[in-house]
Amino acid sequence: MCHVPSTQLYGGEVSWENLRIPGVLQRLGCTYLVVAGLELLFAKPLPDSTSVQEAPYSAVRDLLPYWPQWLLMMALEAVWLCLTFLLNVPGCPRGYLGAGGIGDHGKYPNCTGGAAGYIDRLLLGEKHIYQHPSSSGLYMTTVPFDPEGILGTINSVILAFLGLQAGKILLFYKDQHQQIMLRFCVWSIIMGVLSAVLTKCSTEEGVIPVNKNLWSVSYVTTLSSFAFTLLLLIYGLVDVKRMWSGAPFFFLGMNSILVYVAHEIFENYFPFKWKMRDTQSHSEHLAQNLIATSLWVIISYVLYCKRIFWKI
Repeated sequence: MCHVPSTQLYGGEVSWENLRIPGVLQRLGCTYLVVAGLELLFAKPLPDSTSVQEAPYSAVRDLLPYWPQWLLMMALEAVWLCLTFLLNVPGCPRGYLGAGGIGDHGKYPNCTGGAAGYIDRLLLGEKHIYQHPSSSGLYMTTVPFDPEGILGTINSVILAFLGLQAGKILLFYKDQHQQIMLRFCVWSIIMGVLSAVLTKCSTEEGVIPVNKNLWSVSYVTTLSSFAFTLLLLIYGLVDVKRMWSGAPFFFLGMNSILVYVAHEIFENYFPFKWKMRDTQSHSEHLAQNLIATSLWVIISYVLYCKRIFWKI
């Protein structure tokens, strides 16, 4: 079995001196805390369907009553934009969004993550963030960078809030299939247009390129556009036409925690991971991840058939 020793991944024995503070579950917890807290603070009872249809704002009844939440989301995004593009990062150009290392012809080797990386190293300390980000393999970076850092959490809140909006559409227009699908379509177009403007429909030439490690705003709008499109298609196939049960994806959903924990334990073992010919090849990374994901889908199906489920 191919295995990467934990000392290589985490820099030695785990202790308070080098404990990683950010993480996937930590980010999920912070994100849901903010979004759920705002929803509880501004939550309103669902109005009667008859009275709503007679109201002058019935077409936007899933949006208008929640304008304070939208203002707060816009304020959060303004904070992300200001910190990302206006914060002075020592030794780096203002607004830098690159990987550092050998990226950008090696001009900014210690600028990995720009403002996002700088804020994490400043507030959390270099020893308390992820030591071996994906950029270390592709761009030979040496500076620690955490993809679940503080600044990126702002945009994860935005993404979760857009997911909450999708839920409100389902609640406010319950059993009104045409209305639900129309709004999913509109949101997908809005997010797609924003992505096109921010990225100029290119990989790196846009004002704000799509960057998953940074959780850039263009990443959020692009992901949201695809998400609303998928919701539109799945809702039509599963709930309206009843042509599909949702398999094999719901197998993973039935055991999400088990799959997540198992993935964290076995991610560096064969057949989920192996030594690549070219560590800087995006296509090899993609192929490896697709194979690993497919294997976890198969494992989830076996667990589902055996009625083995883990819950919190």
